[in-house]
Amino acid sequence: MTDNLKLPSRAWLVVALLWVVAALNYLDRVMITTMRRSLMDAVPMTEAQFGLLTSVFLIVYAVLSPFAGFLADRFSRSKVIIGSLFVWSVVTWLTAHAKTFEQLIATRALMGISEACYVPAALALIVDYHRGRTRSLATGIHLTGISIGSGLSGLGGLLAERHDWTFPFNLFGIVGIVYCVVLWLGLRDAPEADTGTVAPPKVKFGEAIVSLFSKGSFYLMLLFWGLLSVAGWGVVGWMPTYLGEQFNLSQGKAGLSATAYLNTGIALGLLIGGFWADRWSRTNKRARILVPVIGLCIAAPGVLLAANSTVLALAIAGLVIYGLTRSFTDSNMMPILCMVSDQRYLATGFGVLNMFACLVGAATIYVGGALRDAHVDVGHVFRFAAGGLIVCAVLLFLVRTHREQTTS
Repeated sequence: MTDNLKLPSRAWLVVALLWVVAALNYLDRVMITTMRRSLMDAVPMTEAQFGLLTSVFLIVYAVLSPFAGFLADRFSRSKVIIGSLFVWSVVTWLTAHAKTFEQLIATRALMGISEACYVPAALALIVDYHRGRTRSLATGIHLTGISIGSGLSGLGGLLAERHDWTFPFNLFGIVGIVYCVVLWLGLRDAPEADTGTVAPPKVKFGEAIVSLFSKGSFYLMLLFWGLLSVAGWGVVGWMPTYLGEQFNLSQGKAGLSATAYLNTGIALGLLIGGFWADRWSRTNKRARILVPVIGLCIAAPGVLLAANSTVLALAIAGLVIYGLTRSFTDSNMMPILCMVSDQRYLATGFGVLNMFACLVGAATIYVGGALRDAHVDVGHVFRFAAGGLIVCAVLLFLVRTHREQTTS
């Protein structure tokens, strides 16, 4: 049984090396949103054009995700990761030298292409190394890097105020390029004897897509991941507005309350959900499915508590509960994919899921703006999000593993 396999010698080193890359991945992509005033003062653009900088990145990132995942299945995962980091770091540096809105749009599109290659390859490499009782925890530890990177993105706005908007792009672009050297020296693909996969050159994109969609459980995961994205964007997009209006907070305090506590809960949840699923999987083969299901059933009332409380401390407590238990899913999504899909197509599969979630997320952002223009009660958004989380729990519970499919 895979739970008894001895970990390859670099298993935890790989997680540590990729944690830094994950933090840089989200720091570099998000920090542009934290320097709106500085950027718009330097490069003439409308508010709509500023929003387009994020939308273009998200759309390109989404569309390219399945193909980027395929690259990691077809070729060396470690080299795809190193190449991805190098290209997006160069693009980050180039962003600092953009003089027009058109040039900024071009750099955002290029960043979407290069960053799309990272997450599927990184998660696939981690599960290649961690094939037994450490799989979910290793995935969760890696994803805390994303949470920390998102939280640190505020450095972009701070550095832009103290210097100018180009400074953070120059700084973090160079940091990423230098870190590529560290990865080149320390990052390796898992030994083939441990992965048990077919040689990468035999993998074909068409065959991967056919294989993934030949399983009913993959459709359930696709619907699950998309609906979870809708619920997640609803909470993240509207919570700062709600806290500001409900508790008469300033924009800065409302934003900090909605993000700092949430990200803290997410980081803890990634570790707890990963550790719990790994421990429970020793006695229950569906543990990596059941832990997220339980988490989502707790996250739903957490959202309602945050949205209906008249006491700020209780609203924040509900937000922390939501972030902590909702993130049980993130620790286990790739491990669940391992239990459902052909091992040769893990990165491609996650790329497909990522594409659908990002496209749904982009649509949700647009619909959210339309709802705000229509003065829709924020409570309806949160009630929908809570209901969506329960539906997600049901969809995930219905997913069947390889073992269940072959014994039915």
